Amino acid sequence: MSQTADTTATLSFSDGSPSLEMPIYKGTVGPDVIDIRKLYGATGKFTYDPGFMSTAACNSAITYIDGDKGELLYRGYPIEQLAVNCDFLETCFLLLNGELPTDAERSKFVETVTQHTMVHDQMQFFFRGFRRDAHPMAVLVGTVGALSSFYHDSLDITDPHHREVSAIRLIAKLPTLVAMAYKYNVGQPFVYPRNDLSYSANFMRMMFSNPCEEYKVNDVLVRALDRILILHADHEQNASTSTVRLAGSSGANPFACIAAGIACLWGPAHGGANEAALNMLKEIGTVDKIPEFIAKVKDKNSGVKLMGFGHRVYKNFDPRAKLMRETCYEVLEELGLQDDPLFKLAMALEKIALEDDYFVSRKLYPNVDFYSGIVQSALGIPVSLFTGIFAMARTVGWIAQWNEMISDPEQKIGRPRQLFVGNVARDVTPIDKR
Repeated sequence: MSQTADTTATLSFSDGSPSLEMPIYKGTVGPDVIDIRKLYGATGKFTYDPGFMSTAACNSAITYIDGDKGELLYRGYPIEQLAVNCDFLETCFLLLNGELPTDAERSKFVETVTQHTMVHDQMQFFFRGFRRDAHPMAVLVGTVGALSSFYHDSLDITDPHHREVSAIRLIAKLPTLVAMAYKYNVGQPFVYPRNDLSYSANFMRMMFSNPCEEYKVNDVLVRALDRILILHADHEQNASTSTVRLAGSSGANPFACIAAGIACLWGPAHGGANEAALNMLKEIGTVDKIPEFIAKVKDKNSGVKLMGFGHRVYKNFDPRAKLMRETCYEVLEELGLQDDPLFKLAMALEKIALEDDYFVSRKLYPNVDFYSGIVQSALGIPVSLFTGIFAMARTVGWIAQWNEMISDPEQKIGRPRQLFVGNVARDVTPIDKR
C-alpha cells in the first residue's frame, strides 16, 4: 500500500556529500520506518544491515510482534485469545482473510479444506524414490515442490482465484504429506484422510492408525495438537517467511515458494529448536544430573547451552509458552506420564530455570519450543518429525504472507545489495606464465 509521510529524516555525510531528506512512515503499531529507497540514486551509497535486523522489507497487515511486551497478534487478535477460543482452521481463515469467520463461513471453509486433503495417487511413487531413513524435511521439500506438477490449473499467480485454490490445497495436503513421510520412514502403509474428522484428528489418525488397529480419537490430544498448530501458524518476517516472500517475488509458483520456506525452516537455527530442547533433555539423562548440567550452562567456557529457554525476539517472555505449558500438563495427565523419567526431568529443569536468579535475571524463561517438544514426544511423534509439524502449522502463515506480497503494488523482485570486499579488477595471466 502507498504511504504518506508526516515527518522526514535528514541524513548528513562527513565526506562532503550533500545531505538527503528521507520520509518517515508510521505503522499502526511498532517502530517508525525511514524510507531509504532513493538513497543509492541520490548518494551512490547502500545501507549495511547483516541479517536485516533494522530493515523493514515490506508492508504487512498479518502478524505483529512486540518482543519487549511479549505480545503476538494475528490480524490484531492476541494469540492468547485465539488459542483458547478458536481452532486451527478458524485461525487459518483469519490469517488468509483478515477477519474471523462467521459460523457459515467457517463451515464452508472447513468443508473446502477437507475436500482437498487427498494427494494424487502418483505421489506415492515420489516417496519410493527416497531412502526409508531419509529425514522427513528432505522428503517434504521434494514432495511439496512436486505438487506444482499436478496442478497446472491454478498456477497463474496474477489470478486471485488461482491463489485461493493453491492456498487451500497447500493447507489441506500438508498434513497428508507429513503423515506419509512418517509412515514411509517406519515402513507402514499410507493411511488416507477421512472427511468426517477434524483437521488435527485427521492428521493424528493418518499418523497412528494402521490396517491392524484403528486409531481412537482422543479429544485432549487432538486439542493439544491443534494448539501447537495455532501457536506456530505465523511469526511475522522470520527467516522462512522472508524466504517465501523472496522466492515469490520472482514470480515462482506457490508450491515452489512453500518448498523454499520448508527448506529454510529445516535449518537448526530456525525450526529445530524444539528438537534441540528434547535432545538436550535426553543428554542430561536423569534428574540427579541437572545440577551438573546447570553448572556447565553457567560456565561461559563450557560451550553448553540451555535449549528451549529464552527467545531472540521476546525479551521478557514468549506469550505462546504459557499456553503451551498448560497444554503440556494436560497431555501428561491425560496419558499418565507425570512420572515418566524424561518428563519428570523436564519439569525439574523448568522449576530450576524459573527460580534460579541466574536465569531469571537474564529472562531465560521456558519458551514455546521447550513445551511443544515435550507435548509432541508425549503424543508419540518422533523427534525427527518435529520440524515437519512446524512446517504443517506455518504453511498457512507462509501462504498468507506470499499472497499479501503478490497483491502489493509496491513489491519488486528481491535484490539485496552487498559490501564488496574482494579483489578489484585484474588481468588473467596465461597458465604457462603463472
